[in-house]
Amino acid sequence: ERLGTAKDAVKVGRRDMARALVTKAAGGTTVSATTTIAALAGIRTFATGGIGGVHRGWADHMDISADLRAMADSPVTVVCSGAKAFLDLPATMELLESLSVAVIGYRTDIFPSFYSRETDIALEHRVDDVADIAAQMAYQDALGLREGILVVNPIPERDEIPRTVIDGAIEQALREAEQQGIIGKAVTPFVLARVKDITGGASLTANVALVVNNARVGAEIAVAYADVAKRAS
Repeated sequence: ERLGTAKDAVKVGRRDMARALVTKAAGGTTVSATTTIAALAGIRTFATGGIGGVHRGWADHMDISADLRAMADSPVTVVCSGAKAFLDLPATMELLESLSVAVIGYRTDIFPSFYSRETDIALEHRVDDVADIAAQMAYQDALGLREGILVVNPIPERDEIPRTVIDGAIEQALREAEQQGIIGKAVTPFVLARVKDITGGASLTANVALVVNNARVGAEIAVAYADVAKRAS
């Protein structure tokens, strides 16, 4: 049967995977779906830009990304530059703790916020060598833990957008989303698109830079984990 085309593309989260297979729609996977697929395929590490999390105002409308639950249910190490900057970052960190997802700062003591290297959130765990992350993955295997690991890797300093600049753009985009009645999974693509417009494309440049950096670190972790697994066999 005919597969969907780009113009038919949908956002595919974990809950949408089976439906997308039924409809054969083209789609882009969220972290929740990618984590699930990686676990099914035996892939232990993947890199992304930023994870979803607890949205601002969650107490009123309970908007919480399925990314967090998927990481708690899949033994996959996700490398990112923190959670998307327009989220409630402290609440996101609290929920990750409740779900027993280990959060590790790669060469940082501070939880990054996607476009910027720092927030007001101190991390409990920091590593400076990917071998330490690979070793932790191996110990989680040995302990039979089903949860994944979240590695936060700050955007390179030369590519970051100052928090004062990006926060203003995000606040404007969120106001516009609320005014237009945009809710649920439509919020993220709307806000990212508006932030790109408001910053004159600077956010897109930063996004590309951090994804490339995360892919590099993710690959290094994957190689280190393969070495650990080989020695253990």
